[in-house]
Amino acid sequence: MHKVAALAMLLIAPGTAAQAQEQAETRRAAYAVLADLPAIEGVWQADWGMVTRLRAAERAAPLTDAARAVVDQFNQAKAQGENLQTQGANCLPSGLPGSMRYPYPVEIFLAPGKVNIVIETHSQLRQIFTDGRPLPEDPDPLFNGSSVGRWEDGALVIETVGLTDRISILEAIHPTPQTRIQERIWLTEPGRMMIRTTITDPALFTEPFITELAYNLEPEWTLREYVCAENNRDAADDDGRPGMDLGLDAFDEPAPDQPATEDQTR
Repeated sequence: MHKVAALAMLLIAPGTAAQAQEQAETRRAAYAVLADLPAIEGVWQADWGMVTRLRAAERAAPLTDAARAVVDQFNQAKAQGENLQTQGANCLPSGLPGSMRYPYPVEIFLAPGKVNIVIETHSQLRQIFTDGRPLPEDPDPLFNGSSVGRWEDGALVIETVGLTDRISILEAIHPTPQTRIQERIWLTEPGRMMIRTTITDPALFTEPFITELAYNLEPEWTLREYVCAENNRDAADDDGRPGMDLGLDAFDEPAPDQPATEDQTR
């Protein structure tokens, strides 16, 4: 019986080795394609010298009358002490396009059929599929949406849909099911990357809203773990009023093996 099994293994082994060799060659060919793509992989930090212009552009966004009315109402509430803090104080990520505009770095990885963008803030992962698949027709609402990409004239063009209305694409403006974001990423020179972001939504904008932000390559940097809830002391209520959690509530709770005092049970 053992001789028969050994003979069978000898007969199978050459076929298995050939299959493994074929898979290795296919894998090498797939990764070789990446070498011809623009060198956008690595750790990148936003150029904060451009932020002033970016914020000015946001304030001048081509809003519809309905969207402008929402902003005006938001600002009136702010004057009365509301909307002073975003839900970021409660550790919710900002979502697109804000997740690409934090004062923390991002790291880009190229893979066959996909580009991964790791965002240090909130330890987020964006997946951009470049394998030719279409955008989902009925996407789940996500903070960074669902994205597909294509390589076009030396640039990575990303199309994103399916943004949750829990985020703000501009202050006071939340995405709708019609919101679509296009990002065009290209190198202006080695170590210098530009992202042009175009937001379209007929319910929110009278024309495509376009902004640009540059990034600098930081080859010596590594991303750090980011856990907002670990030491977060900021807070915001439902009306955006700021609060502070110093962790003192724990002192008012009885120990597991001790009964609550009269003051604690009131």
